[in-house]
Amino acid sequence: QREFTQKKTFTSWINSILAKHTPPSVISDLYKDIQQGHLLLDLLEVLSGQHLPREKGCNTFQCRSNIENALTFLKSRSLKLINIHVADIIEGKPSIVLGLIWTIIFHFHIEELARTLACTYNQPSLDCSSAVDSSPKANRSAKKSAKIKERWKISATKALLLWAKEQCSLHGSINVTDFKSSWRSGLPFLAIIQTLRPGLVDLEKAKARSNKENLKEAFRIAELELNIPRLLEPEDVDIMNPDEKSIMTYVAQFLQYSRNLHESEEDMQEKVGEAMSWLAAQEKKLAKLLMDTENETYYQKYKETMSFMEAFNQEKTPFLPVLSSKRSEAELSEGQQQMREKWDKLISQINEWKAKLDQMLPCPLDSIEAWLQEVEHLQAEDLPDLQDPFKAMFAFREIIVIFKGLMDCFDSHLDTLQSFKNEDEKNMPLVFPEKLEEMKRRLFSNIHFTNSNTFLEYHYGLCSAVANEVMLKLNIWDMKYGTKESVESLLESW
Repeated sequence: QREFTQKKTFTSWINSILAKHTPPSVISDLYKDIQQGHLLLDLLEVLSGQHLPREKGCNTFQCRSNIENALTFLKSRSLKLINIHVADIIEGKPSIVLGLIWTIIFHFHIEELARTLACTYNQPSLDCSSAVDSSPKANRSAKKSAKIKERWKISATKALLLWAKEQCSLHGSINVTDFKSSWRSGLPFLAIIQTLRPGLVDLEKAKARSNKENLKEAFRIAELELNIPRLLEPEDVDIMNPDEKSIMTYVAQFLQYSRNLHESEEDMQEKVGEAMSWLAAQEKKLAKLLMDTENETYYQKYKETMSFMEAFNQEKTPFLPVLSSKRSEAELSEGQQQMREKWDKLISQINEWKAKLDQMLPCPLDSIEAWLQEVEHLQAEDLPDLQDPFKAMFAFREIIVIFKGLMDCFDSHLDTLQSFKNEDEKNMPLVFPEKLEEMKRRLFSNIHFTNSNTFLEYHYGLCSAVANEVMLKLNIWDMKYGTKESVESLLESW
């Protein structure tokens, strides 16, 4: 029962996060869908705001590589992954998968939220445990730091519980002592909703209702009025020993709502103002870069651009929460709309410059770069809709023709790139070594793409077979079959 509840709750929580990914993605079976590693990386990208390396394919090697990248990233954030191994995730072992997802939820969701409560409830701050000690006692300090972090895990849970108690204490005798049976009546959920949005619930009426009725009402109001995803069902909570982790995950969403609610408009305006100033400064830097390098060689242009991008990526981090707001245009203030337009404009200018830079590559690298971009664009395209086998059949045939045409150039581009002499008549480099390595890496990754021809041919054959079967049936049925209902029944059976 506990494993079933956790799987359902964690899946719903993950899907609420993946909805923010570009493009959005969905998990239907947690144990199976996590095996390729793509959705795990999508989840971590949304939670961290970082772009993580990944393999695009789905063979065993690529799946293993993606999961390894995800675990390496988590370890880089000092998370302990005890008994969590790549092989177990690829096999979809329930206890391992649930353990991994809980670690992610606790760190990125509960711990991050509870951090904001640390001062209020006098809990130790994580910041003090992350400081680097360069003294001779560094090893002892590191051990002490680890102990502080372990204590913080307990404190994060305690801080969340204290916050929930505080919300409930405003409404008489409603009390919570844990994240288990205390929530069974549904009254604590309703009390928190009443504190956050007074007038949405009638607690006196709720006290006369059954547990299931209260839980159903609380989850309904939270979803409709507070936009809090429905992670739980009444039957998950109204039992002798509800799952603690599932309830913590759900309650933390109310704390998230509380944080968003209390962020004052003045604070937001100040953040928007700072972001606007930074964006204006970046626009000037980019304009100066383009002017200063106008008559420079490709090598110098690329070098200066990489220097600009390195500083840009470092400096943008503090502004990402404001810049990457998921609010719709209607919800944004005038200042926020201007900021979003300025941000989109700057990103567009940077991408345009990068595209021009690629066109300036010395011959024959410019044609190889153009070929790589065309192949990558084809890789990124979605497969045709298989619901209509006739349309899909022709679409697959077109893709196969384009694909084969591109792959005819593969060997010559590979030879050219490997034999390219990277120096001019003065023995100076023509291209930045990092750019050459990047092109080689992208080209070698397309070796895997050569296997896609079989994949495309298979789908083309599949569509052809379905289309032929449909035509065969239509020819056989070219006679009167009585009533409309009998024809519909025949089609449905087929």
